[in-house]
Amino acid sequence: MKLSRLLSSAVLCLLTLSLAGQVSFGEPEKINSNWKFTLNDVKDGQTPSLDDKRWKTVDLPHDWSVKGQLSPTLASATGYLPGGIGWYRKTINVPQSKQGEKVYLYFEGVYNRSEVFINGQSLGKRPNGYVSFMYDATPYIKYGEDNVIAVRADHSQSADSRWYTGSGIYRNVWMVYANPLHIAQWGVFAYPKSVTKKQAVVSVSVEIDNSTVKDANLTITNQLLSADGKVVAKDSKKLQMTAGNNKVSADLKVNNPQLWDLNNPNLYQLKTTVLKDGKVIDQTTTTTGIRNYTFDPNKGFALNGDWMKVKGVCIHHDAGVLGSAVPKDVWKRRLLTLKEIGVNAIRTSHNPQAPDLYSLCDELGLLVLNEAYDEWEFPKRKWLEGWNVGTPGFQGNFDYFGEWGEKDLADVVLRDRNHISVFAWSIGNEVDYPNDPYSHPVLDGGAATGFTQAMFGGYKKDAPDAMRLGDIAKRLVAVVKKYDTSRPTTAGLAGVAMSNQTAYPGALDIAGYNYTEGMYAKDHQAYPERVIYGSENRHELSAWKAARDNEYIFGQFLWTGIDYLGESGRWPSRGFYSGLLDFGGFIKPRGYFRQSLWSDKPMAYLGTYPTPGKGSKSQMKDVWSQLDAENDGNYEEKTPSMDAWPIWNYQEGQSIRVVSYTNAAKARLELNGKEVGQTKDYDDNTGIIYWDIPYQAGKLEVIGMDKNGNETARYAIQSSGQPYALTIVQSEKEICKDKGLAQIVVQVVDENGVPVMLSDNEVTCRIIGPAKLLGLEASNNEDMSDYTDNRHRVFHGHILAYIQTTGEQGEIKVQFTSPWLKSVEETIRLK
Repeated sequence: MKLSRLLSSAVLCLLTLSLAGQVSFGEPEKINSNWKFTLNDVKDGQTPSLDDKRWKTVDLPHDWSVKGQLSPTLASATGYLPGGIGWYRKTINVPQSKQGEKVYLYFEGVYNRSEVFINGQSLGKRPNGYVSFMYDATPYIKYGEDNVIAVRADHSQSADSRWYTGSGIYRNVWMVYANPLHIAQWGVFAYPKSVTKKQAVVSVSVEIDNSTVKDANLTITNQLLSADGKVVAKDSKKLQMTAGNNKVSADLKVNNPQLWDLNNPNLYQLKTTVLKDGKVIDQTTTTTGIRNYTFDPNKGFALNGDWMKVKGVCIHHDAGVLGSAVPKDVWKRRLLTLKEIGVNAIRTSHNPQAPDLYSLCDELGLLVLNEAYDEWEFPKRKWLEGWNVGTPGFQGNFDYFGEWGEKDLADVVLRDRNHISVFAWSIGNEVDYPNDPYSHPVLDGGAATGFTQAMFGGYKKDAPDAMRLGDIAKRLVAVVKKYDTSRPTTAGLAGVAMSNQTAYPGALDIAGYNYTEGMYAKDHQAYPERVIYGSENRHELSAWKAARDNEYIFGQFLWTGIDYLGESGRWPSRGFYSGLLDFGGFIKPRGYFRQSLWSDKPMAYLGTYPTPGKGSKSQMKDVWSQLDAENDGNYEEKTPSMDAWPIWNYQEGQSIRVVSYTNAAKARLELNGKEVGQTKDYDDNTGIIYWDIPYQAGKLEVIGMDKNGNETARYAIQSSGQPYALTIVQSEKEICKDKGLAQIVVQVVDENGVPVMLSDNEVTCRIIGPAKLLGLEASNNEDMSDYTDNRHRVFHGHILAYIQTTGEQGEIKVQFTSPWLKSVEETIRLK
C-alpha cells in the first residue's frame, strides 16, 4: 500500500473464534489441563522417564511470577515480582487412529526464551515471549502410546522489561492433527479490492502445505456466509499442487455488504475447503467482516467514509492479581467498560497480545493498533528502584533481535492480519528515545534544530548513531508489506525532533507522536504529506484538545487505559496507575472525566476532596502529577482534579471542593434537595465544573442540563455510616462448567445499604462446589500484601473475586465474610 497525500484502503480481515482460525488448518485440540510444573531449572527436564510426580499440577494459562512474593529487593520495572526458570511437562496419548496424520504443537505465548521438547527431542527454541509459534512434532510422535511434552521457560533475566511481563506458559496450548496435505499455517488471507455500500470485492488467498513428495490435484472452495448463515459469495478453483505452485486466489463479490464499524460490528464467516479426488482433506472457517478506511494528512481518519477521531488507549497485557494469564471473559468485561466511557481504539503497548483480545475487539467494535516491539538492537533503561529514579538496569530482549526480529514481526502480521479490528501495524515504541541509547548532533541544540539548548544531556558521540533507526525501520516495514499491504505501518516516536533528522518517520505510512503535542503544528507545516496522530498521551485536557481542535490530527492514545503491574514507583507500588480503569477493571474518576470528553451519551459524575490551598497535597493520582508536585516543592492546584472520588464523608463545616465531570452544557448542585452554590456553565478550559461548599452530611447530587435548562443527566453520592454488611453488586448467575468464569463484586455498605467508600475491611472468600478462586483484586496500588490466599482488604469499599469452574457438575456457593460485618453468599449455576 502506498501512502502519498491520501491513503485510502479497504480492509476485510478474519476473526479468530477458534484455533482453526488462528492457524488456518487441521483439527485443533486444546491441551491446557493437568500440566506438571516446577520453578526450578531441572537437569534434563525433557527426559520422558523423569519422575515429575512431586511437581505441582497446574492448568494453563499459567503465570508463576504473579504468585511470587512481592519484595522491595526485586525490580520496580516488573512490579517487584520475581522471574526465574521453570519447567512444564504433560503426558498425552496420541491415538493409533491418528497414524499417518501430522501432529503439531501450537503455543500462543511462552514467556520467555522457551524450548519445547517431545519425547526428549527438542522441537525448537523461541526467545520472544510474546509471539505465537508452532512446531511439527510428527517425526517423534508415538502413535497409540503416551507422549511427553516438556517446555523450559527461562525468565532468569527477571528485569528484562520496562513493565510486568509474567512468566511461563501464560497463554493457551493446542495440539493440531492434520492431513499431510493441508492449508498452511496462517495460510488463509482475505482483503477487499474495493468496497462500496452496494458491492464489495473480497480477494482471498489460500496457501497449501504439502509435506508429501507427491504432486496433487486439488479443488479449493471459498464460501462467504452472512450472519444468518446464507451464502453470499462463493468460488471454486483447481490447483495442480507442485513444489513451486501451492497458492490459489479468488475474488468474492458481495452485494449490499453489511459493513463492520464501531457501532455495528457486522461479521461474516469465510469457509475454506480443500478437496482431493472429491474428498475433503482440510477445511477452516473463520469469522470475517468488511470495512474501508482513509488516512489523510489534512483531514485525519475516516472509517467507511465517516471522518472521526480515534479515541484510543494504550494497554498492557496483565490483569492485576491474575498477572498475564488472563481469561477471555476478563478482557471482555474490561473492553466493554472502556467502550462505555467512549474509547473506540486499543494500542497493544508494546507487544502483540493474546488472540482472545483481537477476537473480542472484532466482535465488540474496537479498532486495534497492533504493536510489535519496545526495543530493537539495543536495550533501554529498566528502572529497578522506582519509576525514573535510582540506577537503571539494562537487561532486555535486544540480544536476539538481529536473529529473530524480522521473523517475529512476520509471524505477528501473519497471525493477526485476519483480524478486522487491526487497522495499523506498529513496528516499535520509543526506540528513538534520545540517548536511550541512540544519539544525534541535533540534541546539542541551536537555532536550526528547534532546541534552544542542549536536550537529554546533549549529543553523545559514543552512543549508537540515530541514523541507524531509518535503516532498521525500512527493513521492518518491508516485512510487514510482504504479508499485508492493506494497512499502514506506524511507530510511536519519542524523540520526534531527533527522528526528523533521520529516515525513520519517512519509512512509515503514518507517524505516531508520543507526548509531543507541541510538535504537531510545526511538523504538519514542515512535512505536509505526513499523517500525524498522538500514539501516547497524558490525560490532560490540553493533550486531547490538540487532537480535537486540529482536523489533521486523527486522534490520540492515552497512557493508559487500565492500571497495570510494573513500571512501579518507589515501594510500596504494584504498578503504574494512570489508567481510566483500575487493576480490577473498575472505572476510576479520571475514567468518568474521559467519558465526559469522549462519550456522546449524556452523563454526569460527582467527586470531592478538601478545598486545596497553597502547599496542599496534589489530588491528581497519576505518577506524573505526583512527581510534578513533588518536584515543585510548594504545590498549588491550578486546575480541579480529574481524580476526585465519590466520597461524601468529612467533618461538619469543612470546606470541600466538589467537582463534576459532565458533557452537559451546565450543571446544578443540590445538597439534601436544596440548591447550593450557583448553576455553572461547562468550562472548556478545564473540562470540569466545581464548587467549594461547607460539608453537611446527607445526599449530594449534580444535575446536568442542556443550554435551555432541561435535565440530561444526574449523579448522586451519599454520606455513609459505619461498615455494617457485605453485599454483592455484580455477579454472573450461570456460567459454563468447563473453565467458566464468574467475576463477583462485593461492596461494604452501612446499615442503610449506602456504600462505605472509606472502608478497608478484610474479606475472606470461601467456595463450596466445583470451582476455584483465581484471585481477589481490590485495586489498591500500595497494598503489597499476600495476593495468593483467599483473604484481602477492600479498597474504596469493594473487592472483586475471580471464580473459575473446574469441569465437574454441581452447584457453586461462594461465601464472603468479614469480622463484625454481615456476610453474603452467591449461588452460581453451571451449564
